[in-house]
Amino acid sequence: MNVSSSVGPRSAFVPSPVFVGIVALTAVSGWMAWTAFGNVRVDVFLFVVCGWLLSLCLHEYAHAAVAYACGDRGVAERGYLRLNPLKYTSPLLSIVLPIIAVVLGGIGLPGGAVWIDHSLVRTRQRESLISLAGPATNVVFALLIAVPFALGGGEDLGFSGGEIIGEHANFWIALASLGFLQVTASVLNFLPVPGLDGGNIVRPWLNREYQRAYDLFAPYGFMLLFVLLWQSRVNVWFFSFVGLLCDVVGIPDLAGRVGLEWMRFWAEF
Repeated sequence: MNVSSSVGPRSAFVPSPVFVGIVALTAVSGWMAWTAFGNVRVDVFLFVVCGWLLSLCLHEYAHAAVAYACGDRGVAERGYLRLNPLKYTSPLLSIVLPIIAVVLGGIGLPGGAVWIDHSLVRTRQRESLISLAGPATNVVFALLIAVPFALGGGEDLGFSGGEIIGEHANFWIALASLGFLQVTASVLNFLPVPGLDGGNIVRPWLNREYQRAYDLFAPYGFMLLFVLLWQSRVNVWFFSFVGLLCDVVGIPDLAGRVGLEWMRFWAEF
């Protein structure tokens, strides 16, 4: 048997030039932050946005890869296994809105992106696993970011006269911000909100009546979450919990928050 006919053309599994470009931009912006190249705030902005976009691609790839393994081979034909964000079902919700939320609110907001044919997924366990794959990627991403800090990176970060001091401080602040965003994304994606990954993990285990109610509210779950996070009290609770989790995994919470403030480089002008 021809292997390509059974699993799809090999090109369906090759990372797209768009993704390679995102990786390159992340590396270059990381170097800019490390060497304090140009405007400090612009360096932080570029590194965090590029890194966040990279994590979005990996998040959605995880959904698609697990769906492929669980029976939906159509994800390869739809281009989801090439890590190309332009192939997502809604670039506005999947790319534009999450980046706006990052820049303006410091929130790793999840967004719907890849379409899975659940009729080809035969068990509830597999359906839940497909939904779990995305937020699990954010958790892994956050833990990987925590490793350099655990090894002593950024340990000399400090504050003096309103300024942040320390060797390669710009880079460590930007990295902490990216880690902070991964923690926020992990928390949000595990919430059992209809239409989001957390809700989709639970949905296969609901009876039919509850599933119908879930499907009715699913299109509005994303916007409901977005609105709630802009409420002052909910916002404070949420960020307090995220800060606690950052402390647990070893990501400097304060540095991350400062970096997210620095991302608004236009405030200097």
